[in-house]
Amino acid sequence: MTFKKIRFIADSTCDIPPDVLKKWDITIIPAFVNYGGNSYADDGKELDRVAYYNQLPSMSSQPTTAAPPPGLTTEVITRVAAEADHVVMLTVPAKLSGIYNTFRLGASDLPPEKYTLIDSGTTTLAMGFQVMVGAEVAAATGNVAEVVSAIERARQHVRLYAAPESMTYLRRSGRVGWAAAGAATLLQIKPIVSVSDGVVESTARVRTFGKAVEKMVELALEQAPFDRLALLHTNNLEGAEDMKHQLGSAIPAETYFMNVTPTLGTHVGPKALGVVTLNKGWRQ
Repeated sequence: MTFKKIRFIADSTCDIPPDVLKKWDITIIPAFVNYGGNSYADDGKELDRVAYYNQLPSMSSQPTTAAPPPGLTTEVITRVAAEADHVVMLTVPAKLSGIYNTFRLGASDLPPEKYTLIDSGTTTLAMGFQVMVGAEVAAATGNVAEVVSAIERARQHVRLYAAPESMTYLRRSGRVGWAAAGAATLLQIKPIVSVSDGVVESTARVRTFGKAVEKMVELALEQAPFDRLALLHTNNLEGAEDMKHQLGSAIPAETYFMNVTPTLGTHVGPKALGVVTLNKGWRQ
């Protein structure tokens, strides 16, 4: 078996922490957030997450999100490919965003055997965990087939649940049909949202945000034992810490707290909470 230098590229919605990106030399191509007549790279520099979520309720119109420019994507992919034997790229679902297609076009001049493009089927650290698993296996094996197999197993064993504090932003985004009618706002129903195979679904509905958090914890615990875990929020660290407390002894050593990327937070609004679980079964 020939040991290959395998590099990874993902879009910024993967929410992989900076120290992990550095450890595995993972390259991020940013999505963009548009508001106030300007377009901002969601790269952790142009947009401060805390400030953005503080401002979001007072913005006169809903910000929009966009895929990275084709020129930027092509430049980054070409550069990384020149430094590696093979490039593995993961993106947010093609059903939800144009990012996958932008990556596809950005890699189109590379020889087919030079890269692998994967639709992660999900987002935030549910995608990030797939990238991290792939990078770990690449470092250990240098084998593209083993890397792709590990990513596929991780995808099968990862779950993402989220609870918007308000349905206002999800309804405005227009990304999910069942939210568009606004019935949840009218009846004050709080949905538990899941993302799998590129589909955003309402997994459960309860009457209060507190009950939504309790239900999320219940759903998460059904996925134990955990290989790793992420507690997500949009300027609601206290709520994420409360979820950790509710999860109790099931919490694994590798647990991340993440104030999620504005590209995603724009669609769920401030004070949302979420959890990503990766079951240990992916290693089998």
